[in-house]
Amino acid sequence: MILDKIDIKILSELQKNGRITNVELAELVHLSPSPCLMRVKKLQAEGYITGYSAQIDVSKLGQTLMVFTEITLKNHRQTDFARFLAAIEKVDEVIECHLVSGGYDYLVKFVTAGISDYQLIMENLIERDIGIDKYFSFVILKSPIVKTHLPLASIFSNN
Repeated sequence: MILDKIDIKILSELQKNGRITNVELAELVHLSPSPCLMRVKKLQAEGYITGYSAQIDVSKLGQTLMVFTEITLKNHRQTDFARFLAAIEKVDEVIECHLVSGGYDYLVKFVTAGISDYQLIMENLIERDIGIDKYFSFVILKSPIVKTHLPLASIFSNN
């Protein structure tokens, strides 16, 4: 599926407000409601839209800790990566996990109730022998910029 300007506008608007009604969305993208809904359903079917969720203000939840962790694996066979991912995806406190290039293998983002909870999780992962060689933790002190939407207009203007 090749996206046109209307598809990109639909995706942009849904990023801003996933609860928008189809009628309101159709008006914003200059379509009638029926063709707009058909496009949204096609974008969902093609996997461009993977779901809808609420954005939670973590600061309202009380004391929490966000940590970025660089993780290096002992070995780099496909089975080593698979074993690590199978274990890490079961940890509820892991909210992001990225395979990266450079001096380490994964960048993982944790959200926990505090530093002792984070350390316990890491100790448990090390004890499970899932291939972690070393890890470095970066405690997030403040997040002055957090965006929840992709810059679709600029991404697609270059294509």
